[in-house]
Amino acid sequence: MIRIGIILVVGAMMASMAAAMYAYVEYQTNYIEVNAGDTITIGPVEYVVLFDGTHEGSKAVRANNTFVQIMITAKNTGDERTLLSGGQMYILDADGERHEAVHGAFSAKDLLVEWLEPDKAVERTTQFDIPFNEEGRYDVLIRPQKEQASSDIAVICIANCQQERP
Repeated sequence: MIRIGIILVVGAMMASMAAAMYAYVEYQTNYIEVNAGDTITIGPVEYVVLFDGTHEGSKAVRANNTFVQIMITAKNTGDERTLLSGGQMYILDADGERHEAVHGAFSAKDLLVEWLEPDKAVERTTQFDIPFNEEGRYDVLIRPQKEQASSDIAVICIANCQQERP
């Protein structure tokens, strides 16, 4: 009788460990790396990101350092509309520090929050206030929105891609 109890306990522990391992592998973050200009799909959205230069800001919003601007082309490849937001985007600066996008009325194409309709593409810009070094490597990270149900994160090199990350 005790043997059966031990077998049941050990079997339950093994089943629990197998379920935990499956969940870990299934929901582990997957980083997909590309260079600027390459197409990358995260969830139902297909992105192309390009370095669009630097600027000092506008009269309403000035940079503490330098604004690094990117051009984003995003296309919804899914069957339902989905959200696109500047809050999904981050930049890794030359020192490897992560910075959030800065929103303002810099241009008519500035990204804040936008719904993407199925099979439609938009072209938007966003910028990051960072200490910019011409020789440094810069990567843009794009995380999926919660409703996009993806564990993928895009890592897009926009400058000096031949260099190692810090």
